[in-house]
Amino acid sequence: MQADGRMVSKGLQPRYSGPFDAFNKIIRTEGFGGLWKGVFPNVQRAFLVNMGELACYDHAKRFVVQNQISRDHIYAHTLASIMSGLSATVLSCPTDVVKTRMMNQVASKENKIMYTSSYDCLVKTVRNEGLRALWKGFFPTWARLGPWQFVFWVSYEKFRLIADLSSF
Repeated sequence: MQADGRMVSKGLQPRYSGPFDAFNKIIRTEGFGGLWKGVFPNVQRAFLVNMGELACYDHAKRFVVQNQISRDHIYAHTLASIMSGLSATVLSCPTDVVKTRMMNQVASKENKIMYTSSYDCLVKTVRNEGLRALWKGFFPTWARLGPWQFVFWVSYEKFRLIADLSSF
């Protein structure tokens, strides 16, 4: 349904009238498994985002505090959260591109799909468009992840202080 927004902006009729219509049409045309189209690229993306944000935040905060750039307060948390968002974006963009292409591909008239797997999609994207194609949408993704990282990590640090838990 999200992809239908592009169709509507071009003056075309959307594929689905609502969520129940989408469920029915997907199950009829692609089978029950069609509801999980793109689940593996999505899991890969979630793994990379979480790895990037969690590991980077801790290391960035430790670096800021140990190098006396800032004490362990909101300035250090802000710097570390910015780096965390940047790291998560750098790591997740390639999987976002692959996930989106896998989920939006439609079978041709011969019932052939463009990509057979995430790896196939990755290789074809790099071969046809170059390595930079994997970071399409970098700035909008960072604009979404950056504020989220700030809110999450600053809130986390405040709760950590309230609970009287150590930082490292």
